[in-house]
Amino acid sequence: MLIAGGGYADIPLILSAKKLGYHVITTGNRPNELGHLYSDEYYQADYSDIKAMLTLSKQLNISAICACCNDFSALSSAYVAEKLGLPGHDSYEIAKKIHHKDLYRQFALKHNIPSPIAMGFKNIKAAINFIDSLSFPLLIKPVDLTGGKGISIINNITQARPALQKAFSASSAKRIVVEEYITGTRHGFSAFLLNGRIVFFFSDNEHYFKNPYLVSAASTPSIVSAKIEKKLCLESEKIASLLSLKTGIFHVQYILREGEPVIIEICRRAPGDLYLKLVEYSTGVLYSDWIVKASAGLDCNGLSYVKPKGFFTRHCVMSAKLGKITNILFDSSIEKNIIEKLMWWKKGDTVTDVMTSKLGIVFLKFYTMEDMLTKTEQMQKLIHVEIE
Repeated sequence: MLIAGGGYADIPLILSAKKLGYHVITTGNRPNELGHLYSDEYYQADYSDIKAMLTLSKQLNISAICACCNDFSALSSAYVAEKLGLPGHDSYEIAKKIHHKDLYRQFALKHNIPSPIAMGFKNIKAAINFIDSLSFPLLIKPVDLTGGKGISIINNITQARPALQKAFSASSAKRIVVEEYITGTRHGFSAFLLNGRIVFFFSDNEHYFKNPYLVSAASTPSIVSAKIEKKLCLESEKIASLLSLKTGIFHVQYILREGEPVIIEICRRAPGDLYLKLVEYSTGVLYSDWIVKASAGLDCNGLSYVKPKGFFTRHCVMSAKLGKITNILFDSSIEKNIIEKLMWWKKGDTVTDVMTSKLGIVFLKFYTMEDMLTKTEQMQKLIHVEIE
């Protein structure tokens, strides 16, 4: 099995694939990624390059491919699977419709799926003409990036051109989306489709730090009602039916606005930052096993819904300041809550970007919803990065 990636977030997928008996090969541009330590082999190749992935897959004579926690990998995996006749993946055209923001927004609008009002563009002039007809504030995004890369919020037409230039230059596809700015509480909804029906789902609350578009922590159970979860199940199954989606993960990010979910993003690959471990800790479901099985086209009967058993947070350790790291201090009030740490920082490492740099991941268990929510919001202070 080729896992088209090999970062720290992909470690659960790699271990699941090995447990299932696969000889696991990882790839990517960075040989020092932590995930490669767990695979059987590593080949340096760009997993965002569909042709390079196809060439490598043919060379290795793979029998299965699994996307890592990245949209580019999901697209490459769908492309390779289609070209080699491998099971477990949607067609490449469907994968693009899901993972490219302009194509997804167009699809959502056509089928009355609750999403922001948006339109995609291939040039600045057409985008500016559209922006002139909308109410501010607006978001401008590259169609093919996540984590806030290339995104701008604009409050007037004079801010449009530089924001559009930023988004176009960041996009590999050289396409952008202009969309309405939605406010409300932000959440994730991760479901598993079996023959077009949801057999398992998991809800979370998203928490943010310096970067308003990059999730720094996720907590579960979600504060949203069962009614909202049911609505998301119905919308997910509607999308699955319209696109004839294959068995496997179906992950949604949404904003709860005035009691109604507005779907912001969907994807068909594992979420990053060891989200799979959060699912496992809180429900006991070995989510990575099911994702790998589905990617390989194996039998996925047997998975069913499990409620979270307790209150859990997955927290990404990030610095509030630039500079050299001297230490990371854990407040005594949360030491008893910590159930696992994966840290990769070293003393003397330099933080060059507070918006994206992650130094480790910590999992915590709490005994009340209130304690979980309060401490998760304070976590960047409770786990404090000392900088000189």
